[in-house]
This record gives sequence, C-alpha cells and structure tokens, in this order.
Amino acid sequence: MKTTIKPLYALKNLVERLRGKDGCPWDQKQTPIDAKNYLIDEIYELLEAIDENNTDHICEELGDVLLLVMLVTRMYEEKGCFDIDQVATFCREKMIRRHPHVFGDARAKDAEAVLDRWHQIKNKEKQDSHHNKKFLDSVPANLPALHRAYQLTERAARVGFDWYNRNAVEQKVDEEYNEFKTALLSENSKDIQSEMGDLIFSLVNISRWCKIHPETALNDSIQKFIHRFSFIEKQLIDQGKSLESASLEEMDALWNAAKKEESP
Repeated sequence: MKTTIKPLYALKNLVERLRGKDGCPWDQKQTPIDAKNYLIDEIYELLEAIDENNTDHICEELGDVLLLVMLVTRMYEEKGCFDIDQVATFCREKMIRRHPHVFGDARAKDAEAVLDRWHQIKNKEKQDSHHNKKFLDSVPANLPALHRAYQLTERAARVGFDWYNRNAVEQKVDEEYNEFKTALLSENSKDIQSEMGDLIFSLVNISRWCKIHPETALNDSIQKFIHRFSFIEKQLIDQGKSLESASLEEMDALWNAAKKEESP
C-alpha cells in the first residue's frame, strides 16, 4: 500500500533535496545569515497580505515564511544542531508551559491576566537560562524602531516603571515638544536629532497608554497620505496638468477635497 507523505514532511523533503548534493546551486550556498533578509522581506509581504485581507495571498505568503523556516532549520540540521521535529517539540512544550490555565490547574479571568502570567513565566525562563542577561535584552535590537520602543516601554511598565496616569504622559509629550522647539532655535543638528528622538519616544508612550500600537497608527496615516496624494495626482492629470507644474495652492485645495471625500 502506498503511503501518502503529509504536506509538511513533503515540504521538508523538498528542502532537503534542494540543499542536497544534486540540488539547487543557489539553495546550497545559502546560510542562516543570508536567510535573515529573506525572512524580513517575506514577513512584511505577509503583513501586507493580512492588511489586504486577501486569504489566497495570505495563504501564499504564509507558505513562503514556512519554506524559509524549513530552509533555516535544514541548515542547522546539516550541522548536527537540531531538526524540524526538535523545533516543533520545543515550541509545543513552551506553549504548554506558558498556558497553565489551559494545560494545568491555574485559572485566568481574562486575556490581560493571561498576558501577565505569560510574561511572568517567560521572565522566569530567561532568568534560568541566561543568568547574565539584562531585563530588556529579550527585545530584539533589529526590530523597527517604533515597534522596539513600544516593546521596551511595555516591558518596563510590567515591573512598575511607568507613569501613574495618562495625564502625566501627556505632560511628558508637551515637555519633549518644547525641548524640541528649543533645539530647533539652536540650529544644532545633534541636539535637534536627540530631542526629535525623545519626542517620538514620548509619543510611543502615549500610544501605549491609549492601547494603540504606534506602528499601526503610523501605517494608517501613511496609507491616508498615499490615498490623498494619489487623488491630487489623478485630479491634476484629468485637468491636463502634472504634479510638477501644479502650484502648492492647487495641491492644497485638492488635498482638502480628498479629505472631504473621506468624511462620512
């Protein structure tokens, strides 16, 4: 009787063949360092597909990410480090350990309680396995800056290093904005950059207090800008004009028209 190989292991076998002696020269020469950039690209393509809410596209991009997971795992398997079964086992055991309210006797009244316990267990794991690591070291240095700032301040807040209320955070934003304006007057580029960073960091904190992720908020504004600017471009083309030939006043008027179109 012919045994059908499950799709996940069929993909694993495909990766092994690509990396094997008679496989693909390009795949054979790849290293985990090479794969880092491809992973970043594919993750962002997946995020874009999720934003589009296109299920076919999401499925395709998840497949691309899974392929890279398999490929990187195979690279380490070739070195005798671990294989995909060990990766899956490690992940499964960690999820069981961090969900005692599902797989044990613990109780959790809501999602916030689950998240609090998750971080408590995670911190204990880090302390046990990395004695010399600092508390904030678990936030990856290569994250996009806004996301990294959000993660760092969220982690600090979990051990009590935070403002007492949102009003205090708002005052901090005002303070940083005033310091930024003072730096602008000084025309010292180093001071301006420093104060700009402090201002953005304070805005990340107010985002966190409002339970809005700054990456999400900024991406929404970016999409809004693209939509309005594209409206300006289309209107000018319909008028037989170009962006380069239009005056700022014309573009401002069209920008306001685009805003009115968006109003409910």
